Amino acid sequence: MEPIAHLGWLPPAPDDFAARAKALKAAEGDLSAELRSLATHRLDANQLQRLARIVEGARDRTNGLSPFRLGIVSNATTDFITPAIIGSGLRHGLAIEIVAGPYGQCMQEALDPGSTVNRAGCDAVLLAIDSRGYPLHSAPGDAQAGEAAVAAALGQVEAMRGGLAAHCPNVIVQSLPPLPEQYLGGYDAVLPGSEGQAVAAFNTGLAARTGGGLLLLDVAGLAARAGLDRWHDPAAWNVAKQPFSHALIPAYAENLARLLGAMRGKSRKVLVLDLDNTVWSGVIGDDGMDGINIAQGDATGEAHLALQAYALGLRERGVVLAVSSKNTDEIARQVFREHPDMLLREEHIAVFQANWTDKASNLRVIAETLNLGLDSLVFVDDNPAERELVRQRLPQVAVPELPDSSAFYVRTVAAAGYFEAAGFSDEDRARSKFYEQNAKRVAVQAAAGGIDDYLASLAMTIRFAPFDERGRARIAQLINKSNQFNLTTRRYTEGEVAALGEDSSVITLQIRLEDVFGDNGMISTIIARVDGAEAEIDTWLMSCRVLGRRVEEAALAELVRLLRGRGVSKLTGIFRPTERNGIVVDHYRKLGFSLDSAGEAGEERWLLDIGVADFDFPDIFAHVLRDGQDA
Repeated sequence: MEPIAHLGWLPPAPDDFAARAKALKAAEGDLSAELRSLATHRLDANQLQRLARIVEGARDRTNGLSPFRLGIVSNATTDFITPAIIGSGLRHGLAIEIVAGPYGQCMQEALDPGSTVNRAGCDAVLLAIDSRGYPLHSAPGDAQAGEAAVAAALGQVEAMRGGLAAHCPNVIVQSLPPLPEQYLGGYDAVLPGSEGQAVAAFNTGLAARTGGGLLLLDVAGLAARAGLDRWHDPAAWNVAKQPFSHALIPAYAENLARLLGAMRGKSRKVLVLDLDNTVWSGVIGDDGMDGINIAQGDATGEAHLALQAYALGLRERGVVLAVSSKNTDEIARQVFREHPDMLLREEHIAVFQANWTDKASNLRVIAETLNLGLDSLVFVDDNPAERELVRQRLPQVAVPELPDSSAFYVRTVAAAGYFEAAGFSDEDRARSKFYEQNAKRVAVQAAAGGIDDYLASLAMTIRFAPFDERGRARIAQLINKSNQFNLTTRRYTEGEVAALGEDSSVITLQIRLEDVFGDNGMISTIIARVDGAEAEIDTWLMSCRVLGRRVEEAALAELVRLLRGRGVSKLTGIFRPTERNGIVVDHYRKLGFSLDSAGEAGEERWLLDIGVADFDFPDIFAHVLRDGQDA
């Protein structure tokens, strides 16, 4: 079982792949759905290249994908790799365009403002540099020389990062896989100044520098999982200056594409688990509590417990857990409540769907209850027929292809990287609790007499504050990951967020919400630029989990209060439509703005006269708190 090298979590390529790819070349209309469907298979480098050619020839017909321009600066040949990156990007909803700098001219491309990459307006630049591109010279036994070599290599990274950052908000740097060739065998690992020690120290220093627009592509980890002897191919380097084995191009491209997807907020958020023969071995309805196997000391039982432990680990880092099982609800829940060997308990599950309805319908209910899109879900089920049903009816849901042996379930799901992160915050850690609390709110709403009664029962506290250092990382994360409730989808780095917070011509708002079920955390961000008596809303985004709670009205009332304090009388809101923000198409109209103009690509400008309009604060909030704002 080699899930990394062969993308083993994906179903095999369809037998008619070539025919479907050929048909796409002649097809009309938007090709996004079919391209993504084809890409969500186990494809080799040649098949990925075919998809890349279609994308290159039909970019104006990929409106259902998010465009992403990637610059590449490398000491190696990237011609073999770039088509696979484009093809792999389709799996993650990206239409990647690649701008590659000249071979081997890394410092020149990074530092020259007029270089190919710096002039391209890239969303991110990848420093695809391996150990041969840094001055990590071996100095056996000389610790001081070894440290100097590492410092020089990290200084080279900093210099390239500085040159690129002036033209691009994000720089991605690769960690370095150690070379398999050793001079002194196992003693290389402990010898000061050795190349092995230098590579390890470089990777540690690189990880410490991430953040503020510098991201890490963990190539060292990927190579270790695939096997270093397999990763490094001396013949490929000598013949074509290709930095790793040709067979591992799809794996490399997939790992890069999922990081780019995470930067665009496309990582999955929910792990949905089947129960029988997935969470435990056996069928609870037939075998009973004593007949299912999740026992310590039993190979099969421990394999299923490992999946439970992995799910709990994901929950600790913010992934939401749900259940979709063909079972009688009370019988299924009894295992979670009473079985002594269960690690997962009922309180860990945000939405529990155990019934005799088909899995696709249950997954829809889970998404609706959590107020998330279907593309947020990962569905794990041992039954191939159930997996295929969901793939056909709900292609937006990720469905890993599980191996026959349950011992490899965890490795397969982990290798798929569905929950890839470009950063991590305290709010990420708490996300699963936010959604669990939200599911309780949905239950309360269903029992309430009306929406006003429901909102009043929540006893909500809304808190407003300007951008500050404490919230900066979360603000930048929201700006770069929010796609649905996002009026303009403008992106800002953490450094740019800091600059906005210090700009006296800009009003910034971070908004938090609490209620009787708990703290929702930071749920909205607004950036408004002031010019005399006029202001323009540059950015307005909000978490979809608080839709329908009149937060938009409260946010506008607070913004108007601050703008009036500066003598502003005219407020403009911008709406830029994308493939994912249709839920806010009427946002400004509902808030009382009037359409002023419509421009290219459907961009709209909406006007509001805040000098005369009435903006009463919604009375459904129990408390309104302001931190660092004028009274």
